[in-house]
Amino acid sequence: MLPPPDPLTPSMTAARPLTILVFDSGVGGFTVFRAVKAARADARYVYIADDAFFPYGAQSEDVLVARIVDVIGKAIDDYAPDLVVIACNTASTIALPALRARFKVPFVGTVPAIKPACAQSKTKRVAVLGTQATVNREYTRALIREFANGCDVVLVGSGKLAGFAEAELAGAPVSDDDIAAEIAPCFVDKEERRTDTVVLACTHYPLLTRRFRAVAPWPVEWLDPAPAIARRVSDLLRDRPAASEPAPPARIVLTSGKTPPFMAGLAKLGF
Repeated sequence: MLPPPDPLTPSMTAARPLTILVFDSGVGGFTVFRAVKAARADARYVYIADDAFFPYGAQSEDVLVARIVDVIGKAIDDYAPDLVVIACNTASTIALPALRARFKVPFVGTVPAIKPACAQSKTKRVAVLGTQATVNREYTRALIREFANGCDVVLVGSGKLAGFAEAELAGAPVSDDDIAAEIAPCFVDKEERRTDTVVLACTHYPLLTRRFRAVAPWPVEWLDPAPAIARRVSDLLRDRPAASEPAPPARIVLTSGKTPPFMAGLAKLGF
């Protein structure tokens, strides 16, 4: 259940400000929130973290779809957003059709950036680094079949990196060796061609990009989906003029009702 909305949630007044809801299973969507906020700084933001059900990769598809539709439905009732960003690859690949069928508000999802990665790769070796749930989905494999563009694409699923990202934001980073072990399968050096692009197919992972660069065996391009999501949000809201008054502070809501353990890291992200 979502905690009750605060007194500043939308009322029935006609001059309600532009409101954008950002949803993720945890803190990974903060990377998307940061990019979207930079694109539409005038909007009021509500961030829903479904930490009560984290990690999503451990749940069955049917259970997840029902859960996501329920939580987002309650958030739509509470906050009346003008647009909802699903800042989670797993939630997007399984629940967007159900969400769009159920609710009239526009949705912007997050899917692995396989098309731009394969288009920009010079060595034609690309890795897709995501959760086990994302890399095992037929949706992801279909993207590879359609957009590989002659690239060799390796799928790398991690059951640990999302938790590592949460720990990083909470000020309890894991060791370099732990990070290196999780990303090692991304790096393929074969037939005189090395991986040169890694798709970050989980919104948690950009929180660790600095760590990835430090332990990578050679430099690669780490492809973050957040800028493309921000551009899509801007496009959908292009007819909504910027508000004349400063936007209120963004609000974070945890479905567990707990106080976030990563409060110290939120100020630099705009909360």
